[in-house]
Amino acid sequence: MRAARFYDRGDIRVEEINEPVVKAGQVGIDVAWCGICGTDLHEFLDGPIFCPSAEHPNPITGEVPPVTLGHEMSGIVNFVGQGVSGLKVGDHVVVEPYIVPEGTDTSETGHYNLSEGSNFIGLGGNGGGLAEKISVDERWVHKIPDDLPLDEAALIEPLSVGYHAVERANLNEKSTVLVVGAGPIGLLTAAVAKAQGHTVIISEPSGLRRKKAQEAEVADYFFNPIEDDIQAKVHQINEKGVDAAFECTSVQPGFDACLDSIRMGGEQLLSLQFGVNQLVLTWQN
Repeated sequence: MRAARFYDRGDIRVEEINEPVVKAGQVGIDVAWCGICGTDLHEFLDGPIFCPSAEHPNPITGEVPPVTLGHEMSGIVNFVGQGVSGLKVGDHVVVEPYIVPEGTDTSETGHYNLSEGSNFIGLGGNGGGLAEKISVDERWVHKIPDDLPLDEAALIEPLSVGYHAVERANLNEKSTVLVVGAGPIGLLTAAVAKAQGHTVIISEPSGLRRKKAQEAEVADYFFNPIEDDIQAKVHQINEKGVDAAFECTSVQPGFDACLDSIRMGGEQLLSLQFGVNQLVLTWQN
């Protein structure tokens, strides 16, 4: 089968590799769609970061380059290994792409994302979604409705970043929020806030990205921080400032805009994605 393989910085190759073996407790998946995350780009430009190197194998998988990339994936189950009970062939699924140490508590309250040495399928090893097939432990495979388009389902992993950030903001009904940056994470964060009935303000210098945000109708106001005074615009909309600000650019001017725009006692959150980990900071102004 074909797969996109990371060898080293600036060296990703599409090549033929063997299909994965589905072991006991695992699920075989025909990959339908897989997104290219900003993390994949960082690996190509500046890596290895999450990917292993020849000198530093992944401590959990033991893998060294090349490794197959891709962690934002959807697909259809093609085989279930011995002991798998919650899934069947033909199920439409997405993958929660974690690699954690053996013995880690992977329950919903286990905080397994904070486990020592944790990494991600499609970066640290264990295959990846930028291949025709992948084999994944049942724990990390989630069934989705058959009528959910698989191309849209591939966005569930980055969507979870925005959803988690909005949930962590503890917003009251019909709050006003600022989203700085209209890249994929910013758009999805804005979409979640808008869907929950909040007034959403987007700050984005790229005309193309602002246009996409307007077409997607994920916000109520769209400003260009190069031309607009974001603090002044925000306080025209809400005199006291926004109830929460989401920094989705990881650049200093974006962080400053959040601090300038948030009301006293508001919440500032950084909705950033590193691999599939998320950094969320709460700032009490």
